[in-house]
Amino acid sequence: MLVPWYCLNNECHNLPSKSQLELFMRAEKRKLVGFTLMEMLVVLAIIGIIVGYVGPRILGTVDREAPKIAATQAKLLRGAIENFRLDVGRYPTTQEGLAALITKPSDPAIATRWRGPYTDGDVPMDPWKNPYQYSVPGMNGQPFALYSMGSDGKRGGDGDAADIGILPPG
Repeated sequence: MLVPWYCLNNECHNLPSKSQLELFMRAEKRKLVGFTLMEMLVVLAIIGIIVGYVGPRILGTVDREAPKIAATQAKLLRGAIENFRLDVGRYPTTQEGLAALITKPSDPAIATRWRGPYTDGDVPMDPWKNPYQYSVPGMNGQPFALYSMGSDGKRGGDGDAADIGILPPG
C-alpha cells in the first residue's frame, strides 16, 4: 500500500491521516479563540498612557476657545431675538427675558403672532455653565443687551473673565 507523502525543504514526510488532521485543526482553533489576560492589560495600559497624554491637551483647547464659543452663541441668540421681533413686532421685555424665545407669551394679542420656538431646545448656557444675560436697552443705542459675564460670572473683567456679547449700558 502506498502511503501519501510530501516533501518540503528537502525533507519528505508522510501525510497525516484525516483524524490526525482534524485533531490538529481543533487544537489550532482553540489557540486562536481569544486574548490572554496579559495582552489585555498591556493594551489597557497603552490606552491609559495615550489618554493621559492627549486628554489634557484637548481639554485645554476647549478652555481657550470658550470666549469664541460664547461670542458665537450670543450671535445666534441675537438672531433668534431679531426673529422674535419680526414676528411679534417688539423685542422681548427684560421681564420676559430669553424665555420668550421658547415659551409662547400669555398676552393673546402677541401670542397669535408668535411663531416660536426660536431656538432648538432650551436657551443654551454660556461655556462656563452660566445663563446669558438679557436686558432692555443695550449700550450705545442698541435695542437690547445680550451677553455672557465670562468665566468669573461677574460683570466686567479681563481675558476669559471679560463680558462677551452685546453689552448693557454703564
